[in-house]
Amino acid sequence: MISEKMIRGVLFVAGGLSLLLGIIGAFLPLLPTVPFVLLTAMCWGRASPRFHAWLLNHQTFGPMVRDWRERGAIPRRAKYLAWTMMTVSCIGVTLHINHKHPDYLWVAFLTSGICLMVAIWMSRQPDA
Repeated sequence: MISEKMIRGVLFVAGGLSLLLGIIGAFLPLLPTVPFVLLTAMCWGRASPRFHAWLLNHQTFGPMVRDWRERGAIPRRAKYLAWTMMTVSCIGVTLHINHKHPDYLWVAFLTSGICLMVAIWMSRQPDA
């Protein structure tokens, strides 16, 4: 049987890895920062009240977590960056598949459709 202590340990490590990916995403445009920071808040909210409080009070990460929690808001800059990266990625995937594997072009259209749904959902969220 899995103990509560083991679950908290796994969530603590998952939160740390998620925050690391979020930090990398701040410098590498292919990784989104905000979703990873929100995942960190969720993990640490259950695993470690101390680290959760640190995240909420952090100068950079705290506002995005609080905005999401209070209003479901996403920073406008994050929206623009996400839309740009999804567009660039979908164009790149489509061109690559069309050139190398034209029989699998449906994968590019499926990916583009998912990105479009995410973009529409994101556009309906309030700006932080």
